[in-house]
Amino acid sequence: MFKGLRPIMYGGREVWPLIEGGKGVAVSNHASTGAWAAAGGIGTVSAVNADSYDPEGRIIPQVYRALTRRERHEELVQYAIDGAVQQVKRAFEIAGGKGAININVLWEMGGAQRVLHGVLERTKGMVAGVTCGAGMPYKLSEIAASYGVNYLPIVSSGRAFNALWKRAYSKAAEWLAGVVYEDPWLAGGHNGLSNAEDPRVPQDPYPRVKALRETMRAGGVSEEVPIIMAGGVWYLRDWDHWIDNPELGAIAFQFGTRPLLTQESPISEQWKSRLPTLEDGDVLLHRFSPTGFYSSAVRNPFLRNLELRSERQIAFSLEAAGDHQFKLDVGVKGKSFWVTLGDLHRAREWDGLGYTVALKTPDNTLVFVTPEEMKVIRKDQADCMGCLSQCAFSSWADTEGNSTGRLADPRSFCIQKTLQDIAHGGDIDQNLMFAGHSAYMFKQDPFYSNGFVPTVKQLVDRILTGD
Repeated sequence: MFKGLRPIMYGGREVWPLIEGGKGVAVSNHASTGAWAAAGGIGTVSAVNADSYDPEGRIIPQVYRALTRRERHEELVQYAIDGAVQQVKRAFEIAGGKGAININVLWEMGGAQRVLHGVLERTKGMVAGVTCGAGMPYKLSEIAASYGVNYLPIVSSGRAFNALWKRAYSKAAEWLAGVVYEDPWLAGGHNGLSNAEDPRVPQDPYPRVKALRETMRAGGVSEEVPIIMAGGVWYLRDWDHWIDNPELGAIAFQFGTRPLLTQESPISEQWKSRLPTLEDGDVLLHRFSPTGFYSSAVRNPFLRNLELRSERQIAFSLEAAGDHQFKLDVGVKGKSFWVTLGDLHRAREWDGLGYTVALKTPDNTLVFVTPEEMKVIRKDQADCMGCLSQCAFSSWADTEGNSTGRLADPRSFCIQKTLQDIAHGGDIDQNLMFAGHSAYMFKQDPFYSNGFVPTVKQLVDRILTGD
Protein backbone atom coordinates (compact mmCIF):
# COMPACT_ATOMS: atom_id res chain seq x y z
CA MET A 1 0.00 0.00 0.00
CA PHE A 2 1.36 3.42 -0.98
CA LYS A 3 2.18 5.45 2.12
CA GLY A 4 -0.40 7.98 3.21
CA LEU A 5 -3.14 6.68 0.94
CA ARG A 6 -6.22 5.90 2.99
CA PRO A 7 -9.80 4.96 2.16
CA ILE A 8 -12.43 7.70 2.15
CA MET A 9 -16.13 7.58 2.96
CA TYR A 10 -18.20 7.88 -0.19
CA GLY A 11 -21.67 6.66 -1.04
CA GLY A 12 -22.10 5.29 2.46
CA ARG A 13 -19.03 3.04 2.45
CA GLU A 14 -15.25 3.13 2.52
CA VAL A 15 -13.64 3.31 -0.93
CA TRP A 16 -10.17 3.98 -2.22
CA PRO A 17 -9.68 7.60 -3.36
CA LEU A 18 -9.15 6.34 -6.90
CA ILE A 19 -11.71 7.39 -9.49
CA GLU A 20 -12.10 5.95 -12.96
CA GLY A 21 -12.36 8.83 -15.41
CA GLY A 22 -15.57 8.71 -17.45
CA LYS A 23 -14.97 8.36 -21.19
CA GLY A 24 -17.71 8.68 -23.78
CA VAL A 25 -18.95 7.53 -26.17
CA ALA A 26 -19.34 3.98 -24.81
CA VAL A 27 -15.74 3.57 -23.57
CA SER A 28 -16.35 3.71 -19.82
CA ASN A 29 -19.03 1.04 -19.83
CA HIS A 30 -20.46 -1.37 -17.27
CA ALA A 31 -17.65 -3.93 -17.58
CA SER A 32 -14.84 -1.48 -16.83
CA THR A 33 -16.81 0.58 -14.32
CA GLY A 34 -18.24 -2.35 -12.40
CA ALA A 35 -14.81 -3.96 -12.13
CA TRP A 36 -13.24 -0.70 -10.90
CA ALA A 37 -15.87 -0.45 -8.16
CA ALA A 38 -15.47 -4.15 -7.30
CA ALA A 39 -11.76 -3.42 -6.77
CA GLY A 40 -12.73 -0.85 -4.15
CA GLY A 41 -12.58 2.37 -6.16
CA ILE A 42 -15.15 4.69 -7.68
CA GLY A 43 -16.11 3.48 -11.15
CA THR A 44 -17.63 5.89 -13.64
CA VAL A 45 -20.19 4.99 -16.29
CA SER A 46 -20.16 7.41 -19.19
CA ALA A 47 -23.75 8.54 -19.70
CA VAL A 48 -22.86 10.11 -23.04
CA ASN A 49 -24.86 7.99 -25.50
CA ALA A 50 -24.03 4.74 -23.78
CA ASP A 51 -24.81 1.39 -25.40
CA SER A 52 -28.08 -0.45 -24.94
CA TYR A 53 -28.50 -4.20 -25.46
CA ASP A 54 -31.14 -6.43 -26.98
CA PRO A 55 -32.50 -9.50 -25.10
CA GLU A 56 -29.59 -11.59 -26.43
CA GLY A 57 -27.05 -9.11 -25.06
CA ARG A 58 -26.05 -7.64 -28.42
CA ILE A 59 -25.38 -3.91 -28.72
CA ILE A 60 -28.31 -2.06 -30.29
CA PRO A 61 -26.97 0.20 -33.08
CA GLN A 62 -28.00 3.82 -32.61
CA VAL A 63 -29.74 4.38 -35.94
CA TYR A 64 -31.59 7.63 -36.53
CA ARG A 65 -34.70 7.32 -38.69
CA ALA A 66 -36.40 10.70 -38.25
CA LEU A 67 -36.28 13.26 -41.04
CA THR A 68 -35.60 16.43 -39.03
CA ARG A 69 -32.75 17.31 -36.71
CA ARG A 70 -35.15 18.06 -33.86
CA GLU A 71 -36.81 14.64 -34.21
CA ARG A 72 -33.43 12.90 -34.43
CA HIS A 73 -32.39 14.79 -31.30
CA GLU A 74 -35.36 13.27 -29.49
CA GLU A 75 -34.23 9.82 -30.63
CA LEU A 76 -30.72 10.58 -29.35
CA VAL A 77 -31.95 11.63 -25.90
CA GLN A 78 -33.93 8.41 -25.55
CA TYR A 79 -30.96 6.32 -26.68
CA ALA A 80 -28.81 8.16 -24.11
CA ILE A 81 -31.19 7.55 -21.21
CA ASP A 82 -31.89 3.91 -22.05
CA GLY A 83 -28.21 3.15 -22.60
CA ALA A 84 -26.96 4.78 -19.41
CA VAL A 85 -29.64 3.07 -17.33
CA GLN A 86 -28.63 -0.34 -18.67
CA GLN A 87 -24.94 0.40 -18.11
CA VAL A 88 -25.50 1.54 -14.52
CA LYS A 89 -27.59 -1.51 -13.66
CA ARG A 90 -24.99 -3.89 -15.11
CA ALA A 91 -22.09 -2.06 -13.43
CA PHE A 92 -23.91 -2.08 -10.08
CA GLU A 93 -24.39 -5.84 -10.35
CA ILE A 94 -20.72 -6.44 -11.20
CA ALA A 95 -19.59 -4.24 -8.30
CA GLY A 96 -21.31 -6.61 -5.88
CA GLY A 97 -21.76 -4.04 -3.14
CA LYS A 98 -18.15 -2.86 -3.24
CA GLY A 99 -16.78 0.54 -4.16
CA ALA A 100 -19.16 3.02 -5.75
CA ILE A 101 -20.69 3.82 -9.15
CA ASN A 102 -20.72 7.35 -10.57
CA ILE A 103 -22.04 8.56 -13.88
CA ASN A 104 -20.39 11.18 -16.04
CA VAL A 105 -22.06 13.63 -18.40
CA LEU A 106 -20.90 16.54 -20.52
CA TRP A 107 -22.92 19.61 -19.67
CA GLU A 108 -22.74 20.73 -23.30
CA MET A 109 -24.07 17.46 -24.68
CA GLY A 110 -27.51 17.62 -26.25
CA GLY A 111 -30.30 17.24 -23.72
CA ALA A 112 -27.88 16.95 -20.78
CA GLN A 113 -30.41 17.90 -18.12
CA ARG A 114 -33.09 15.61 -19.54
CA VAL A 115 -30.61 12.73 -19.68
CA LEU A 116 -29.55 13.30 -16.08
CA HIS A 117 -33.15 13.31 -14.86
CA GLY A 118 -34.00 10.26 -16.96
CA VAL A 119 -31.04 8.20 -15.73
CA LEU A 120 -31.22 9.15 -12.05
CA GLU A 121 -34.97 8.53 -11.93
CA ARG A 122 -34.49 4.96 -13.15
CA THR A 123 -31.33 4.06 -11.17
CA LYS A 124 -32.23 5.09 -7.64
CA GLY A 125 -29.96 3.57 -5.03
CA MET A 126 -27.33 2.61 -7.62
CA VAL A 127 -25.63 5.88 -8.57
CA ALA A 128 -23.51 7.42 -5.83
CA GLY A 129 -22.56 10.59 -7.67
CA VAL A 130 -22.44 12.55 -10.90
CA THR A 131 -19.29 14.03 -12.40
CA CYS A 132 -19.90 16.74 -14.94
CA GLY A 133 -17.76 19.11 -16.97
CA ALA A 134 -17.39 20.49 -20.51
CA GLY A 135 -19.22 23.69 -19.68
CA MET A 136 -20.47 25.45 -16.59
CA PRO A 137 -23.00 23.04 -15.05
CA TYR A 138 -24.84 25.44 -12.75
CA LYS A 139 -27.90 23.19 -12.43
CA LEU A 140 -25.90 20.05 -11.62
CA SER A 141 -26.22 20.56 -7.87
CA GLU A 142 -29.97 21.12 -8.01
CA ILE A 143 -30.58 18.03 -10.15
CA ALA A 144 -28.30 15.75 -8.12
CA ALA A 145 -29.71 16.94 -4.80
CA SER A 146 -33.26 16.29 -5.94
CA TYR A 147 -32.38 12.58 -6.22
CA GLY A 148 -30.23 12.44 -3.08
CA VAL A 149 -27.11 11.90 -5.19
CA ASN A 150 -23.66 13.45 -4.79
CA TYR A 151 -22.25 15.79 -7.40
CA LEU A 152 -18.62 16.31 -8.40
CA PRO A 153 -18.11 19.22 -10.81
CA ILE A 154 -15.15 19.13 -13.18
CA VAL A 155 -13.27 22.43 -13.33
CA SER A 156 -9.88 23.63 -14.48
CA SER A 157 -9.49 26.64 -12.20
CA GLY A 158 -10.50 28.09 -8.87
CA ARG A 159 -12.24 30.89 -10.73
CA ALA A 160 -14.57 28.46 -12.46
CA PHE A 161 -15.46 26.78 -9.17
CA ASN A 162 -16.05 30.13 -7.51
CA ALA A 163 -18.60 31.08 -10.17
CA LEU A 164 -20.42 27.76 -9.77
CA TRP A 165 -20.33 27.95 -5.97
CA LYS A 166 -21.69 31.47 -5.72
CA ARG A 167 -24.44 30.99 -8.27
CA ALA A 168 -25.70 27.54 -7.31
CA TYR A 169 -23.58 25.03 -5.43
CA SER A 170 -23.60 26.84 -2.10
CA LYS A 171 -27.35 26.12 -1.97
CA ALA A 172 -26.72 22.35 -2.07
CA ALA A 173 -23.38 22.18 -0.28
CA GLU A 174 -24.18 18.95 1.58
CA TRP A 175 -24.23 17.00 -1.71
CA LEU A 176 -20.86 18.30 -2.96
CA ALA A 177 -18.70 15.18 -2.61
CA GLY A 178 -15.61 16.33 -4.46
CA VAL A 179 -14.26 18.80 -6.99
CA VAL A 180 -12.43 17.35 -9.96
CA TYR A 181 -9.50 19.48 -11.07
CA GLU A 182 -8.97 18.49 -14.69
CA ASP A 183 -5.63 19.75 -15.88
CA PRO A 184 -6.19 21.28 -19.33
CA TRP A 185 -2.66 20.52 -20.52
CA LEU A 186 -2.52 16.92 -19.31
CA ALA A 187 -6.01 15.37 -19.39
CA GLY A 188 -7.52 13.54 -22.32
CA GLY A 189 -10.79 14.50 -23.99
CA HIS A 190 -12.39 17.91 -23.65
CA ASN A 191 -11.03 20.36 -21.10
CA GLY A 192 -11.57 23.83 -19.71
CA LEU A 193 -8.61 25.73 -21.14
CA SER A 194 -9.61 29.39 -21.10
CA ASN A 195 -8.88 32.04 -23.71
CA ALA A 196 -6.49 33.66 -21.23
CA GLU A 197 -4.30 30.54 -21.11
CA ASP A 198 -1.78 29.48 -23.74
CA PRO A 199 -2.26 25.90 -24.97
CA ARG A 200 1.45 25.80 -25.80
CA VAL A 201 2.59 26.80 -22.29
CA PRO A 202 1.57 24.23 -19.67
CA GLN A 203 1.25 25.41 -16.10
CA ASP A 204 2.28 23.50 -12.99
CA PRO A 205 -0.92 21.97 -11.56
CA TYR A 206 0.17 22.39 -7.92
CA PRO A 207 -0.38 26.16 -7.58
CA ARG A 208 -3.62 25.89 -9.55
CA VAL A 209 -4.94 23.19 -7.22
CA LYS A 210 -3.72 25.15 -4.19
CA ALA A 211 -5.65 28.16 -5.48
CA LEU A 212 -8.72 25.97 -5.98
CA ARG A 213 -8.52 24.78 -2.36
CA GLU A 214 -8.18 28.37 -1.18
CA THR A 215 -11.29 29.26 -3.15
CA MET A 216 -13.16 26.34 -1.63
CA ARG A 217 -12.08 27.36 1.87
CA ALA A 218 -13.22 30.91 1.28
CA GLY A 219 -16.64 29.54 0.36
CA GLY A 220 -16.80 27.45 3.51
CA VAL A 221 -16.35 24.07 1.81
CA SER A 222 -15.16 21.38 4.23
CA GLU A 223 -11.52 20.30 4.16
CA GLU A 224 -12.83 16.74 3.90
CA VAL A 225 -14.32 17.40 0.46
CA PRO A 226 -11.48 16.15 -1.74
CA ILE A 227 -10.01 17.78 -4.76
CA ILE A 228 -9.64 15.04 -7.36
CA MET A 229 -6.55 15.45 -9.49
CA ALA A 230 -7.32 14.44 -13.09
CA GLY A 231 -4.84 14.54 -15.94
CA GLY A 232 -1.27 13.28 -15.99
CA VAL A 233 -1.75 10.88 -13.08
CA TRP A 234 0.11 7.62 -13.69
CA TYR A 235 2.23 6.63 -10.65
CA LEU A 236 0.92 7.73 -7.25
CA ARG A 237 4.53 8.00 -6.09
CA ASP A 238 4.89 11.01 -8.39
CA TRP A 239 2.22 12.74 -6.29
CA ASP A 240 3.60 11.82 -2.87
CA HIS A 241 3.94 15.48 -1.85
CA TRP A 242 0.23 16.05 -2.56
CA ILE A 243 -0.97 13.42 -0.06
CA ASP A 244 -1.46 14.64 3.53
CA ASN A 245 -0.48 18.12 2.40
CA PRO A 246 -2.25 20.76 4.54
CA GLU A 247 -2.06 23.30 1.72
CA LEU A 248 -4.18 21.10 -0.52
CA GLY A 249 -6.49 19.39 1.98
CA ALA A 250 -8.04 16.04 1.08
CA ILE A 251 -6.82 14.73 -2.30
CA ALA A 252 -8.05 11.90 -4.53
CA PHE A 253 -6.86 10.84 -7.97
CA GLN A 254 -8.64 10.17 -11.24
CA PHE A 255 -7.36 7.77 -13.89
CA GLY A 256 -8.80 8.13 -17.36
CA THR A 257 -6.14 6.80 -19.72
CA ARG A 258 -4.79 3.78 -17.79
CA PRO A 259 -8.20 1.99 -17.68
CA LEU A 260 -8.23 1.95 -21.49
CA LEU A 261 -5.78 -0.94 -21.48
CA THR A 262 -7.42 -3.61 -19.35
CA GLN A 263 -9.08 -6.90 -20.14
CA GLU A 264 -12.49 -5.44 -19.27
CA SER A 265 -12.03 -2.30 -21.38
CA PRO A 266 -14.50 -2.44 -24.29
CA ILE A 267 -12.28 -0.71 -26.86
CA SER A 268 -11.11 -2.72 -29.87
CA GLU A 269 -7.99 -4.88 -29.90
CA GLN A 270 -6.63 -2.59 -32.62
CA TRP A 271 -7.00 0.38 -30.26
CA LYS A 272 -5.48 -1.52 -27.34
CA SER A 273 -2.53 -2.54 -29.51
CA ARG A 274 -1.88 1.07 -30.52
CA LEU A 275 -1.59 2.39 -26.97
CA PRO A 276 1.78 0.76 -26.11
CA THR A 277 3.31 2.21 -29.29
CA LEU A 278 2.65 5.86 -28.44
CA GLU A 279 5.56 8.21 -27.82
CA ASP A 280 5.72 11.35 -25.71
CA GLY A 281 4.18 14.12 -27.84
CA ASP A 282 1.85 11.85 -29.82
CA VAL A 283 -1.20 13.33 -28.07
CA LEU A 284 -2.27 16.73 -29.41
CA LEU A 285 -4.11 19.49 -27.57
CA HIS A 286 -6.31 20.94 -30.32
CA ARG A 287 -9.43 22.98 -30.97
CA PHE A 288 -11.12 21.15 -33.84
CA SER A 289 -13.95 19.80 -31.67
CA PRO A 290 -17.40 21.08 -32.68
CA THR A 291 -17.99 21.89 -29.00
CA GLY A 292 -15.62 24.83 -29.28
CA PHE A 293 -13.58 23.46 -26.37
CA TYR A 294 -9.97 22.42 -26.50
CA SER A 295 -9.48 18.66 -26.31
CA SER A 296 -6.64 16.14 -26.38
CA ALA A 297 -6.42 13.12 -28.65
CA VAL A 298 -3.84 10.95 -30.40
CA ARG A 299 -2.40 12.80 -33.39
CA ASN A 300 -3.39 10.10 -35.86
CA PRO A 301 -4.23 10.54 -39.58
CA PHE A 302 -7.76 11.68 -38.70
CA LEU A 303 -6.47 14.56 -36.58
CA ARG A 304 -3.61 15.30 -38.95
CA ASN A 305 -6.11 15.65 -41.79
CA LEU A 306 -7.99 18.29 -39.81
CA GLU A 307 -4.73 20.14 -39.19
CA LEU A 308 -3.90 20.08 -42.89
CA ARG A 309 -7.42 21.17 -43.86
CA SER A 310 -7.12 24.26 -41.68
CA GLU A 311 -3.71 24.98 -43.19
CA ARG A 312 -5.36 25.05 -46.63
CA GLN A 313 -7.23 28.19 -45.61
CA ILE A 314 -7.30 31.73 -46.95
CA ALA A 315 -9.17 34.89 -46.00
CA PHE A 316 -11.45 36.57 -48.55
CA SER A 317 -13.46 39.71 -49.21
CA LEU A 318 -16.69 39.94 -51.19
CA GLU A 319 -15.33 42.96 -53.01
CA ALA A 320 -11.90 44.25 -53.94
CA ALA A 321 -10.51 45.97 -50.86
CA GLY A 322 -7.11 46.54 -49.29
CA ASP A 323 -4.74 43.72 -50.22
CA HIS A 324 -7.67 41.63 -51.52
CA GLN A 325 -7.42 42.80 -55.13
CA PHE A 326 -7.34 39.46 -56.96
CA LYS A 327 -10.43 37.51 -57.93
CA LEU A 328 -10.27 33.85 -56.92
CA ASP A 329 -10.54 31.62 -59.97
CA VAL A 330 -10.41 28.12 -58.45
CA GLY A 331 -12.71 26.19 -56.11
CA VAL A 332 -15.63 28.64 -56.14
CA LYS A 333 -17.63 27.88 -59.31
CA GLY A 334 -18.16 31.40 -60.57
CA LYS A 335 -18.78 33.04 -57.19
CA SER A 336 -16.87 36.25 -56.54
CA PHE A 337 -14.27 36.15 -53.81
CA TRP A 338 -11.36 38.57 -53.60
CA VAL A 339 -8.05 37.46 -52.12
CA THR A 340 -4.42 38.53 -51.88
CA LEU A 341 -1.99 37.67 -54.65
CA GLY A 342 -0.12 35.26 -52.41
CA ASP A 343 -3.31 33.46 -51.43
CA LEU A 344 -4.39 33.26 -55.06
CA HIS A 345 -1.17 31.42 -55.86
CA ARG A 346 -1.65 29.10 -52.87
CA ALA A 347 -5.24 28.33 -53.87
CA ARG A 348 -4.17 27.47 -57.42
CA GLU A 349 -1.49 25.16 -56.01
CA TRP A 350 -4.04 23.35 -53.81
CA ASP A 351 -6.40 23.07 -56.75
CA GLY A 352 -3.65 21.39 -58.75
CA LEU A 353 -3.17 18.89 -55.93
CA GLY A 354 -6.83 17.85 -56.06
CA TYR A 355 -8.28 20.17 -53.42
CA THR A 356 -10.68 21.68 -55.91
CA VAL A 357 -13.58 22.72 -53.67
CA ALA A 358 -13.51 25.83 -51.49
CA LEU A 359 -15.87 25.83 -48.49
CA LYS A 360 -16.77 28.94 -46.53
CA THR A 361 -16.16 29.08 -42.79
CA PRO A 362 -17.88 31.31 -40.21
CA ASP A 363 -14.70 33.43 -40.06
CA ASN A 364 -14.78 34.76 -43.63
CA THR A 365 -12.21 32.28 -44.81
CA LEU A 366 -12.23 29.46 -47.34
CA VAL A 367 -10.82 25.98 -46.79
CA PHE A 368 -9.90 23.80 -49.74
CA VAL A 369 -10.95 20.14 -49.75
CA THR A 370 -11.31 17.34 -52.27
CA PRO A 371 -14.74 16.68 -53.84
CA GLU A 372 -14.91 13.44 -51.83
CA GLU A 373 -14.23 15.29 -48.57
CA MET A 374 -16.87 17.86 -49.46
CA LYS A 375 -19.49 15.13 -49.91
CA VAL A 376 -18.66 13.58 -46.52
CA ILE A 377 -18.72 16.96 -44.77
CA ARG A 378 -22.07 17.94 -46.27
CA LYS A 379 -23.64 14.55 -45.56
CA ASP A 380 -22.44 14.56 -41.95
CA GLN A 381 -23.80 18.07 -41.46
CA ALA A 382 -27.15 17.07 -42.98
CA ASP A 383 -27.35 13.91 -40.81
CA CYS A 384 -26.86 15.87 -37.56
CA MET A 385 -28.82 14.41 -34.64
CA GLY A 386 -28.19 17.23 -32.19
CA CYS A 387 -25.71 15.50 -29.89
CA LEU A 388 -24.44 18.82 -28.49
CA SER A 389 -26.19 21.83 -27.03
CA GLN A 390 -24.39 23.83 -29.72
CA CYS A 391 -22.41 22.38 -32.62
CA ALA A 392 -19.99 24.46 -34.65
CA PHE A 393 -19.76 21.79 -37.36
CA SER A 394 -23.48 21.59 -38.20
CA SER A 395 -24.72 24.89 -36.64
CA TRP A 396 -27.25 22.89 -34.57
CA ALA A 397 -28.37 24.39 -31.27
CA ASP A 398 -30.67 22.90 -28.67
CA THR A 399 -32.94 25.94 -28.80
CA GLU A 400 -36.33 26.74 -30.25
CA GLY A 401 -34.85 27.60 -33.63
CA ASN A 402 -32.35 24.71 -33.56
CA SER A 403 -29.60 26.87 -35.01
CA THR A 404 -26.58 28.73 -33.68
CA GLY A 405 -27.18 31.41 -36.31
CA ARG A 406 -23.65 30.89 -37.62
CA LEU A 407 -22.43 29.21 -40.77
CA ALA A 408 -21.66 25.52 -40.34
CA ASP A 409 -17.90 25.11 -39.97
CA PRO A 410 -16.17 22.64 -42.36
CA ARG A 411 -12.96 22.80 -40.32
CA SER A 412 -14.58 20.64 -37.64
CA PHE A 413 -16.27 17.22 -37.77
CA CYS A 414 -19.25 15.19 -36.54
CA ILE A 415 -18.10 14.09 -33.11
CA GLN A 416 -20.99 11.66 -32.51
CA LYS A 417 -20.23 9.80 -35.74
CA THR A 418 -16.51 9.36 -35.09
CA LEU A 419 -16.78 8.47 -31.39
CA GLN A 420 -19.49 5.90 -32.06
CA ASP A 421 -17.38 4.40 -34.83
CA ILE A 422 -14.12 4.08 -32.91
CA ALA A 423 -15.94 2.75 -29.84
CA HIS A 424 -17.44 -0.05 -31.90
CA GLY A 425 -14.43 -1.30 -33.82
CA GLY A 426 -13.96 1.46 -36.39
CA ASP A 427 -10.60 2.33 -37.95
CA ILE A 428 -8.42 3.95 -35.27
CA ASP A 429 -6.54 5.93 -37.93
CA GLN A 430 -9.69 7.49 -39.36
CA ASN A 431 -11.46 8.43 -36.14
CA LEU A 432 -10.95 10.68 -33.14
CA MET A 433 -8.90 8.76 -30.57
CA PHE A 434 -9.08 10.53 -27.22
CA ALA A 435 -6.19 10.01 -24.79
CA GLY A 436 -4.40 11.85 -22.01
CA HIS A 437 -0.91 13.22 -22.47
CA SER A 438 0.62 10.47 -20.32
CA ALA A 439 -0.47 7.75 -22.75
CA TYR A 440 3.16 7.32 -23.80
CA MET A 441 3.72 5.72 -20.39
CA PHE A 442 2.12 2.50 -21.64
CA LYS A 443 5.35 2.00 -23.57
CA GLN A 444 7.66 2.92 -20.68
CA ASP A 445 5.90 1.31 -17.72
CA PRO A 446 7.34 -2.19 -17.08
CA PHE A 447 3.91 -3.27 -15.83
CA TYR A 448 2.87 -3.58 -19.49
CA SER A 449 6.00 -5.31 -20.74
CA ASN A 450 5.72 -8.32 -23.03
CA GLY A 451 2.25 -7.20 -24.09
CA PHE A 452 0.71 -7.66 -20.64
CA VAL A 453 -2.90 -6.46 -20.41
CA PRO A 454 -4.11 -6.44 -16.78
CA THR A 455 -7.56 -6.95 -15.40
CA VAL A 456 -9.04 -3.87 -13.75
CA LYS A 457 -8.41 -5.50 -10.35
CA GLN A 458 -4.74 -6.01 -11.21
CA LEU A 459 -4.49 -2.40 -12.38
CA VAL A 460 -6.07 -0.98 -9.22
CA ASP A 461 -3.86 -3.18 -7.04
CA ARG A 462 -0.82 -1.95 -8.97
CA ILE A 463 -1.84 1.70 -8.58
CA LEU A 464 -2.25 1.17 -4.84
CA THR A 465 1.45 0.21 -4.56
CA GLY A 466 2.43 3.62 -5.89
CA ASP A 467 3.14 2.28 -9.36
